[in-house]
Amino acid sequence: MTDIDEILKGLKGIPTATIANALDDVAKFINSSVAIRPIHQGMRLIGPAVTVEIEVGEVGDFSSENFRVGAMIDAAQSGDVLVVSAKGAKVSIWGGMASLAATVKGIAGLVVDGSVRDVDEINACGFNVFSRYVIPTTGRTRLNVKSIGNEINLDGISVNCGDIIIGDSTGLVVVPEDQAQTVLERATQYQADDIQAASEIRRGISFTEVMKQFKRI
Repeated sequence: MTDIDEILKGLKGIPTATIANALDDVAKFINSSVAIRPIHQGMRLIGPAVTVEIEVGEVGDFSSENFRVGAMIDAAQSGDVLVVSAKGAKVSIWGGMASLAATVKGIAGLVVDGSVRDVDEINACGFNVFSRYVIPTTGRTRLNVKSIGNEINLDGISVNCGDIIIGDSTGLVVVPEDQAQTVLERATQYQADDIQAASEIRRGISFTEVMKQFKRI
């Protein structure tokens, strides 16, 4: 396995809240989004980012050919997470058919600062989607896939290709690729601390005392 495979394996079972604590230690303070949520409870995703920037207009501003969802899917490999900056657009960039194609290819999930649709079809595919909005309205002729693979701003978070994206029921965090090993080490320790802290509480130790004992719980 490569280093990134080992890091992904290590982070896979750690909650986003614990990873966010570790991110604070490496001074990555803007690392999570309050607005972008899983479209269905229980969804979880993890994988390296493939970044996409979307230009937003009114109906008819772009051609149907500008709506290059297929190119987004083509750019991602098995295990990747598509991360789309769509400026909070209230028109859909993604739906059920795209989810089916992405699932067949083995893509780990999608994160959209914008909108998706066809929630029942997405759930039927078992595809993991985190989005700001869910709306029936299509993005065709309203959205233009401006770039794939460049640095993007996702709800205030800087994301580059290769950064690790982790999402669960609590929310979404972005781990910069060059900090991933350190974040894994810190998050692993904090997860162990959480387990021990819970054991202490069950033994009758007060939460005040537990808070004094553990740095991040």
